This record gives sequence, C-alpha cells and structure tokens, in this order.
Amino acid sequence: MLSRQSIRAAAPAAAALLLVGCGGGMTQIDRRIERLTGLSSERLGAETRAPAAAIADPGRGDRRAQLAKDPPTRNPAAADLSFTPAAESRDVNARLEAFVRGSIGVVAPEGRPDEEFSVFEEPGALGLDLEGALRSSQRGAREYLNEEEDYVLAAIRLLTERHRWGPRLFNDTNLTFSGDGDNGDFDHALRIVNTLRATQRLPSGGELEARWVFNATEQLRSRVTDRYEQSNRLALDATIPLLRGAGAMAREDLIQGERDLVYAARDFERFRREFLVSIANDYFRLIQDQNQIRNQMRQLRSLRLLEESTGARVDAGRLPAFERNLASNRVLSAQASLARLGEQYVLAVDRFKVRLGMSPDARVSVLPLRFELPEPDVTLEEASAAALEYRLDLQNQRDRLEDARRRLNNRRNQLLPDLNVRGGVGVPTDLGDPGAGLDFEFEDLDYNAAFTLSLPLDRQIERLGLKSSVVQLQQARRSYDLARDNVVVDVRSAVRNIELARFQLQLAERQVEINRRRLEEQRLKIDQVDLQRIVDSENDLLDSENQRDQARTDLRNAVLNYLLRSDQVRVTRDGTFLPLPGMTTPDRPNQ
Repeated sequence: MLSRQSIRAAAPAAAALLLVGCGGGMTQIDRRIERLTGLSSERLGAETRAPAAAIADPGRGDRRAQLAKDPPTRNPAAADLSFTPAAESRDVNARLEAFVRGSIGVVAPEGRPDEEFSVFEEPGALGLDLEGALRSSQRGAREYLNEEEDYVLAAIRLLTERHRWGPRLFNDTNLTFSGDGDNGDFDHALRIVNTLRATQRLPSGGELEARWVFNATEQLRSRVTDRYEQSNRLALDATIPLLRGAGAMAREDLIQGERDLVYAARDFERFRREFLVSIANDYFRLIQDQNQIRNQMRQLRSLRLLEESTGARVDAGRLPAFERNLASNRVLSAQASLARLGEQYVLAVDRFKVRLGMSPDARVSVLPLRFELPEPDVTLEEASAAALEYRLDLQNQRDRLEDARRRLNNRRNQLLPDLNVRGGVGVPTDLGDPGAGLDFEFEDLDYNAAFTLSLPLDRQIERLGLKSSVVQLQQARRSYDLARDNVVVDVRSAVRNIELARFQLQLAERQVEINRRRLEEQRLKIDQVDLQRIVDSENDLLDSENQRDQARTDLRNAVLNYLLRSDQVRVTRDGTFLPLPGMTTPDRPNQ
C-alpha cells in the first residue's frame, strides 16, 4: 500500500504530464495554418487567395475493413449475371434524345433536328456560364483541392520546423520497484524520478536545456529507520558548436522551410491562373461543339429542303429517279453526323462536370458565351520582358538556384574540425533532509565546462558530398537557364499565335461568305445546276463554318495563353477572371 508521501511524490510528475498533454486542439492548428498561408499569399498581391485549412476529420472509418487480411471481392459468375437484348425496332432517336435530356439541358426542341438549335432549360437544371464554371471549379474540382492541400502541407511543415526551434517541454517519469535480500529478509523500495525539462535550439547552433529533477525514494519494508527521502535538483546545460555545424547552417531546415512556403504560395497562385485558363479552354470547346451542332442542323434543314425540291422535280419528270435517292442519302448522312456530334457533346459536358467536381447526374445548361478578350498590342520584346519579370514559376526556379548555392556552402562547413563547448550548472536541495522539498541549497551549486576538439582526419565522405553539391549547383544553374530561355520562346510563340489566330479567323469568315453566296446562286439556278454540286457547296459551307468557329476558339485561347505565359492573368478570390486596366470584356453573345 502506497503511503501519502509516495502519492505526494508522484503529484509533480502527474501535473507535468497534464501540462504537456494539454494542447490547443485542431482548431488552433487550423487558425495558425490559415494565418500563415494568408500572410504568405498576401505578399503576392491583394487578389491572391489562401486555402482554407479547416479540413474535416474523416473519423476512424470501418476498423474491421481496415484490418481485414482478406478484403472481400465482388466478382459474380457469368451464370449470376443477366443481359437484356434491345429490340432492333426500338425508337433509337427517342432514346438518344432521352439520354441527352437526362444528361444536359442542351437539345433540339421537341427532338426535331430540323428546328433551330436552342438552349433547353429544364426545371431545376443549372445554367452554367463561364464565370459559374470558374467559381464551381474552386469549390469542388479535385485537382484544385489537391493543390490547396499541397499548400497547406507546406505550411504544416514550416510550423513543425518552427516548433522545433521554439521552447519545447518534456517530462520523463521513471517508477522503480526494487528489493534487496539478506538471508531471506528483503528490503523493498519504491523510487520515483521525475524530470521536467525544457529545450531551446540556439540560432547559431547547439542547444540549451533546463531540467528540474525530482527524486523520491520510500522504503516499503526496511530494516533501517529512514523510510522516506526526497530531493530536487535544478540544472541548466548547454552545448554550442564553434566551427563545424555553427552559424547559419544550423538553421538550414528552418530557412528552407520558410522559403518552401514562399514557393508553395507562388505555385498555388500560378496553378490558379493555369487552372482558370484550362477551365476556360474547356468551356470554349463546349461552345464550339454547340456551334458545330448548330451548323449541322442548318445543313440538315437545307438538305431536307433540297430533298423536297428534288423529289418534286423527279415527280414532274424533270430529273431522273436516282437524284431523289441521292438527296435522301445526303439527309441520312447529315442525321448520322448530327447524332454523332450530339453524343460527343454529351460526353464532353459529362467530363466537364466531373472536372468541376459536380456529379455526372447533375443536369446543366451550358449557356452561350458572353466573354470576349481584346487582343493585346505588344511586341515580342515587351512580352519577353514581362514574362521574365512576372513568371512565378521562373522566380521559384531562380530562388532554388540560390538554395543550391547555400547547400554548397553548408557542405564546405562540414569539412571544418569539430570544436564544441559544453557547460552546465546545477542547484540541489539539502541532501541531508529527507523532506527537503523545494528548499534549494545555492551554496551547494555545482558547475562544469568542457571543450572538445575533433580534428578532421577522415572527411572523405564530406568531400564527396561537397563534390556532389558542386555538380548539383551546375545542374540547377543550367536548369534555370533552360527554363528562362523556354519562357522567352513560349511567350514569343504566344504573341505570334494571336496574330495567326486572327488571320485564320479573317480567312475563315471570308470563306463562309464565299460559300454562302455560291450556295445561294446555285439555289437560284437550281434547274441548271447539278445536284452533286449543290451538295458539295453545302459541305463546303459546313466545313467553313466549323473552321470559323474553330478559329474563334483558337483566338480566345491564344489571348488567354499569352496572358498566362507572360503571367499577367489575374484571378479574383472567387476564381473568376480579373480584367487588367485598359482591358474591356464586352457582354455580347457568342456569334
């Protein structure tokens, strides 16, 4: 049975454990991460966005499933499966329409492909424009959330390293029960040693440690009279390197952690810009797909009229009967192309929804485009200068080159001799008083100091490490030079692509006008023109319309890609495009 003195002896240890075990909880950690990433992002600009650190704890999950050595597999035999054949006489057109209507809100009204293309908005369908898509991507896109979490992980690593460089409390409690026998007569003793210590790393290397050591011993069954004694001791020890391991290299992990957070902030902001351009490109392609469907519907409507007029002339005996079949065949071919384009569009919308983090079952209406960017008036030299100055990824590579130089200097430090100084001072309580408690005897203070010199007789590994760092520095320098040159090449190509896209759009618009006039002239002289020539003109007009819409998409993408490659894309905190001064984005529907 433990005495009250033993219980009192254990009380300081319990109190110390309680003090060390109490923490601020995950909420406090979330606040620290958000404050750290917020400050890091604000240095890049007012419109930058820091990630939210409050990530819900998913819980422990199904422990039985996690620990199962043989997780179940669902793979039924063929006899347990079923397959229902579809009737060949089914209304395929109606089923296709139902599939489209269930996936997206863009269909031909009443399922009639000869009607004008329109946006069909079902009740409850989400109307999705470009800005809405960009906002949705920041809320649920998986790749965006992954980048956010990479930024948070960089902040966590820095907070961990900062904590290592702050005061750290530890408590060690040792409980020993022992017995000493003499001719079958045993002395039993209970000893409690509790050490509460605080450590602090020193900026130039080394460590400082303060300790409070509590020692209590009680003789539970003893032949001697003294049954209980206790003592306390305060101690302060320090170890400081003077040569090898001293100076800034002692803080290498902290310095690199601070710089890595800056890199993470740049990477995250650069990703937000790349992601905006990528989502916009996907949206532009959807609009282009809509236009292709619209163009195909226009051609189908025109071919139906041609089929009707051809049939009338065949019935009047003005054309041979095979001309009717030729016209009908063109209509069927146009219907097949329209069905193929519709399926491609449904698939593209489904993939777009998944990329935004939406459910594939969500019904959306992709709204007409009301976003146009003016083309920049910029020279190749101006674009190159802007890219070299603004590109965040290039700035990261430049600063990582300095990291390589710093690591090389640290390797040089490792070649120095080890010269360390150690010292300590301690104050005990009165050893002659079994119940001395906290009555420290400063007259009994003790101290020690020592210098240790270790000459570098074997530094072969360190020399090899130094040579490795020299090679790595040369590689880092070449990588930076290559990245710098590629940035210049890419931004110059982006400027030229804008002019090329504008030129191709002008040519495509002229081709559309030429083919439209040719088709109108042939229709006016339909009795004098071969049917195949009219069909060829229809195909040429369709191709030119599609090329025009492709050129419009290319031009929009070219402008955005130029802004991205010169790192002049600016993204608001909600993920939408932020126009630059002098830039206008007129609200006009897509043509």
